[in-house]
Formats: sequence, C-alpha cells, structure tokens
Amino acid sequence: MQMSDQKEIAADPASVYAALLNPEVLMACVPGAQEVKGSPEQGFEATVIQKVGPVKATFKGQVTLSDLVENEKLTIAGEGKGGAAGFAKGGAVVMLSASETGTLLSYDVEARVGGKLAQLGSRLIDGFAKKLADQFFTNLQQALAPEAVTAEEDAIPEGEAKPEDETRPEGEKKTGWLKKVTGRG
Repeated sequence: MQMSDQKEIAADPASVYAALLNPEVLMACVPGAQEVKGSPEQGFEATVIQKVGPVKATFKGQVTLSDLVENEKLTIAGEGKGGAAGFAKGGAVVMLSASETGTLLSYDVEARVGGKLAQLGSRLIDGFAKKLADQFFTNLQQALAPEAVTAEEDAIPEGEAKPEDETRPEGEKKTGWLKKVTGRG
C-alpha cells in the first residue's frame, strides 16, 4: 500500500518537528496507543490496539527514525506484530515547510501487511490506513494548537456531526499535550 498526503498544522515547523520526536506526544496522537517509549536516537517501542474490520489485535512494534533534518524532514521505519492477526511493516518520509498558517506537513507512506490482515483486502486496509492517518493528524493538531481545532469544530454547520470531544467542566480551557510537556502556554 502506498499513500501520500499533505496536512496543514497550525504551529511552526520547530514545534511540529519536536512533537514528532516526543514519545508522550506520540502516545497522545497515535490512535489506540497503549505505550510509547524510547528516544529519537535509539528508536521507539510501541504497543497499539487496533480493530481492522473483524480483526482486533494488539500490535507490539519498533519504530526507528533516520535522515533527520531538524525542522524540515525525517524518515520513519517501523514494524509491528499482532500475533495471529498478522503484521504491519512500512516507512514514511515526512517533510515540513513553513506556510501562512503554520506548517505544511507532507508525507509519503509505503506499508505492507501480512497474516489475517492481508486477507481483509486492499480496499479495507487502504481505507483504514487513511482513517488512521487522518486521526493521527487531528490529534497532532489538537496537541499543538487546540484553539485551531476548536475554531474548526465551531465552524461545522449546525446539524452536522462534530468530532467526539472529551468532557470538561464548563469554562475549562483545552490544553495541548505539547504545551503540557514543554510548559509553554
């Protein structure tokens, strides 16, 4: 499977780059992540629970980063094993560039799946991968600039479904993960 896309993130390239290297931010952004530990230099170990069609599995995997060009580019390679469900293996090249609203993040992904997952068919897998990527970037945007996501949600026409939101006491401000981790904000 191959997938390419671009996402506009309402934060400067340095903040986006730092977030992509931070295991706490990754834990908050990767859908289904139960654990993310490690460092950019040593690589990350992750445990993720996902349900793809009728197959639900706990994937344990390794992620390594290479070709790091601060605030501009990084290459991600990873492999996860989900027991009887199969495996997922792949990589992505992520490029960051400054834009009028913050950062334009572009990515090219190449991935393979095996086992029961491969039996589900490429249409289901491709649709799931696109949904997972979209959720990751929505979560990343929320972590970096929650007010931008709030503004987007407020702009949804009345009667249309709004994305799920955690419950907060009225008047309590959303705080992004990066701001909590770095103390900025």
